[in-house]
Amino acid sequence: MQIRRTFCCFLIWILVIRSESSECPSCNMGYLNSVLQSSNQVHAEYRSVSGGGLSQNEKFSYGYASSPGKRSSMEDFYETRIDGVDGEIVGLFGVFDGHGGARAAEYVKHNLFSNLIRHPKFISDTKSAIADAYNHTDSEFLKSENNQNRDAGSTASTAVLVGDRLLVANVGDSRAVICRGGKAYAVSRDHKPDQSDERQRIEDAGGFVMWAGTWRVGGVLAVSRAFGDRLLKQYVVADPEIQEEKVDSSLEFLILASDGLWDVVSNEEAVAMVKPIEDPEHAAKRLMQEACERGSADNITCVVVRFLANQLANQSGSSCSDSA
Repeated sequence: MQIRRTFCCFLIWILVIRSESSECPSCNMGYLNSVLQSSNQVHAEYRSVSGGGLSQNEKFSYGYASSPGKRSSMEDFYETRIDGVDGEIVGLFGVFDGHGGARAAEYVKHNLFSNLIRHPKFISDTKSAIADAYNHTDSEFLKSENNQNRDAGSTASTAVLVGDRLLVANVGDSRAVICRGGKAYAVSRDHKPDQSDERQRIEDAGGFVMWAGTWRVGGVLAVSRAFGDRLLKQYVVADPEIQEEKVDSSLEFLILASDGLWDVVSNEEAVAMVKPIEDPEHAAKRLMQEACERGSADNITCVVVRFLANQLANQSGSSCSDSA
């Protein structure tokens, strides 16, 4: 056991030396690069962005906002996409928070949903299609990294809207929260190495979890599941946890966000902020700005999806009351 741990620690040291700066609490790889970078470069290349849209069937609207925050690098990515699959309008939304560089998060943004909608069971067995797409995308990214001397990884928090089904999947500590009946509910679990089941899985695979400012896989990575992370792949898997919700009149909206938001804003606070804002782009910007004002030290990315069946039901109820 001692020999194995010594060898693991040696691998971890190689990982630290080779990795790009993440400047992120999720990993401790970036301090050398942060020393070398000039503080004058902050925000020179990366700016806050926002946008949004409405589905063709007018059943949902969406908005996003993303900012580097206090960071000199941007490793957050997002995707908001509406597609047609077998005559069905499908909404695809994701937040991807990179570490050890932006390569993994950018790759997942550009490939995960394309792999998913091409899956032969996307409509008939959406959960298994999502799980397959996550693992296939991870494998393909790792193959693409064969010639790299550096290591990169990414979280993913994604939501897929198919008919009256909302399927939320995640790896890592980006989070999904819904508002149903006026209350906040987390529909994803942050994957942290100190969770008893995650620690057991890592140790069963021959790895270890240790304290290094926070609990970390091998003393390096503060999330226990992620895309990429080639040198830790035996322990840091890309198997998503998937939760399904019914889209009905009680489901008001969904928030997907990187930990740049959740580090400083609770689930309940986020829902309370979004609730009175009908425009999801404005809601996403409100969350982003609040995280900045509260001193978030990370990149901040938020996606808000509003389910319009609830809004239409409320308007219909108001009209009936008025006419009565």
